[in-house]
Amino acid sequence: MSKEITEIQELKSKERYGFDDLCRIMALLRSENGCSWDREQTHKSIRKNLIEETYEVIEAIDREDFVLMREELGDLLLQVVFHAQMAKEEAQFDIGGVIDELCKKLIIRHPHVFGDVSVSGSAEVLKNWDAIKYKTKKVKTSAEAMNSISPALPALMRAHKIGEKGAKIGFDFDDSADALTKVKEEVAEVEEAIKTGSKERIGEEIGDLLLAVVNVARLSKVDAEEALYRANEKFIERFAEVEKNAVEQGIDIASADRETKEALWKRSKH
Repeated sequence: MSKEITEIQELKSKERYGFDDLCRIMALLRSENGCSWDREQTHKSIRKNLIEETYEVIEAIDREDFVLMREELGDLLLQVVFHAQMAKEEAQFDIGGVIDELCKKLIIRHPHVFGDVSVSGSAEVLKNWDAIKYKTKKVKTSAEAMNSISPALPALMRAHKIGEKGAKIGFDFDDSADALTKVKEEVAEVEEAIKTGSKERIGEEIGDLLLAVVNVARLSKVDAEEALYRANEKFIERFAEVEKNAVEQGIDIASADRETKEALWKRSKH
């Protein structure tokens, strides 16, 4: 009996699994006699899976469904182990290196726990975290700090973080009302761009408008990404009510005129 078959039988017979078992299973799936799909994957081919699993964890958190959260955190952890296994095969790094670097980072960035630094509260903890992060990453200017924010983040989230970096050096609006004035200016510029019919200019001005709206949200202590998420959910819920009411009234919503659709929408809001 081969070593691989023995390992498979051993793993199948376990009543409870640990982190090391997960790593062994992933290595087996990527082996010559493992799973053809798992073996064919690359860092880039499963990149979107990491994003999707992250959002599924967030959904479980929002629903406060801890059974689902446990499952989705497992799926997210799988992505980490998957990437680490592929990197190990390429002699780049392994899961041990990932964990080692993370532990060292946590110790270095918590000098008030692992060192002799004193802090007055959470605000100072975050200030120290940023200072240590910039020092270790050799970030010297605010522009470099903005550039260090991952461009792979959702655009609204990234815009919020960029605004926070600017605010730290006083490059910001006075308050949310001041930022709202900028939104009104940008709306007017979008209107002008639409008149030109230039897709490029319209896109640029809409981008400026979205950035201005994010600044209003940030200065109002609202997370723009979260606000848009809630708005999407609210729209879907209301649209479902619109369809329900249309069916009850014998209305074909696809062919109904705008006035009828507006009436159905207003009713759904109540």
